[in-house]
Amino acid sequence: MRKSEFISVRVMLMGLSLAVLAAVASPARAFDINAGVTKESGPFDLFKFGFKAYKNGQKEEAVEAYKYAAEKGHTGSRWALANMYADGDGVAQNDFEAFKIYSEIAQQGVEPGSEDTGFFINALLALASYYKSGIPNTPVKTDLSQARQLYFQVASTFGIPEAQFQLAQMMLDGEGGTPNVQQAKKWLNQARKSGHPGAMSVFGNILFQEGQSVRGLAFMTAALDKCKPKDCQWMQDLQEQAFSIANESDRRVAVSMAHQLDVAGAE
Repeated sequence: MRKSEFISVRVMLMGLSLAVLAAVASPARAFDINAGVTKESGPFDLFKFGFKAYKNGQKEEAVEAYKYAAEKGHTGSRWALANMYADGDGVAQNDFEAFKIYSEIAQQGVEPGSEDTGFFINALLALASYYKSGIPNTPVKTDLSQARQLYFQVASTFGIPEAQFQLAQMMLDGEGGTPNVQQAKKWLNQARKSGHPGAMSVFGNILFQEGQSVRGLAFMTAALDKCKPKDCQWMQDLQEQAFSIANESDRRVAVSMAHQLDVAGAE
């Protein structure tokens, strides 16, 4: 599957939890009674064991521990197991299996303020990505309407910039519903204020197409300083195309403005 749509959110939301676990991690031992953890242990103990085993490269033990914890209803273990299936990490890559586990997390829901919120959000983003492209040779078919609905849920309820960006892209392209440029601009504007380079680039391109040449060019130029290498090419293409059309005066002003933009709050 295409991981790029939600992998950064996964890291952002779960980084703190993993750091806490890493701080107490010790070398993982075989999954047996001598390690103090068995399949009868509590779900959080199994999750901690699985995490420590994974960090030490013992991925078979990690999978086993996560499975036992997941059977006991531990959301974090379900999330970790789904990621391993999605990535083919320690197990045979299986998007349909990952989809089923993410669906379980989504159907379980989450209480406001719950420590499981990050797992829930990531599951929704993963499902949206799957519905957007479908999973070949499985019952999961492309469903753009469902993908758009899931992105809207994450964008509106949790304010996640990546979901806002993906929702805006679907609105611009008319995927899963009618095109809506104004609503797309609203979501892009929110995402770029949170520092999302892709949203900043597309937002700037729309402004440029609407005749706000300097401001649009400035946003597209500033986005190039923030993007990750794997995402920069399409943003650079947008910026260069606009740059070739703009007059020399607009170019100079836009470049100067780009250096002054506060990505997190520039209007």
